[in-house]
Amino acid sequence: MSKSKFLLGLGFVLILGATPGVRAQGGITGSGAGVEEKLGAQVALDSVLKDEDGNDVTLRQLIDKPTILTLNYFRCSGICTPLLNGLADALNQIKLERGKQFQVITLSFDPLDTPEVAREKRINYLKEMTRPFPPSGWRFLTGSAQATKAVTDSVGFSFRATDYGFDHAGVIIALTPKGIVSRYMYGITFIPADLEMAMQEAASGQVRPSISRVLALCFSYDPQGKRYVINITRVGGVAVLILAGAFVIFLLKGKARAATKV
Repeated sequence: MSKSKFLLGLGFVLILGATPGVRAQGGITGSGAGVEEKLGAQVALDSVLKDEDGNDVTLRQLIDKPTILTLNYFRCSGICTPLLNGLADALNQIKLERGKQFQVITLSFDPLDTPEVAREKRINYLKEMTRPFPPSGWRFLTGSAQATKAVTDSVGFSFRATDYGFDHAGVIIALTPKGIVSRYMYGITFIPADLEMAMQEAASGQVRPSISRVLALCFSYDPQGKRYVINITRVGGVAVLILAGAFVIFLLKGKARAATKV
């Protein structure tokens, strides 16, 4: 094995070791909870879920326009409420017509959540809308563990049960009118212009890579302080990744210069 190949391999190992929170495809994860992005994948359209009235429904029946999919659970004391509040704030500011040019579907992955709770959630969030928002424009769905997991798996969203609920990422997912994953947007606040652009791109079937994953990687939600805080361990991992990459490039360039002089 040549020295340059050894250095490249060493650098690759250092990078992987420095970032245990990053999967091979760039998703955000930790302790079995996170996102492995599946851009261009088909969401599980035929899983039988429950609507707010307890009726069976599938995503195939509901998705016929650009859709914002959020994956939460309704008794969450952590990131779910700030995320949905942040989404509601952004929805109040975008110019697209609600229920016609786009829609929102919030799916609980907790099998203990009921249609009754989902109905109350929808009522509460529709009250937060400062512009007309038809009830059909924001659906709150529940379902069995098997049915909801089929949906979460299809978009690369994983979660982990804990003593107090679930660990999971803060993300919303843009879907095309055919239920294809178009974009992932991370965090608990969303720029209205970005959200509007995501819906316009989804409308035309475009698939766009994420550009803000590092924010979801470097920040964690503090359920006690009710705020997003910097995760020092993850920030340190990213810093080591950058330094390791720079070190390998430096060594390779030095070897190239030495070879040129010879």
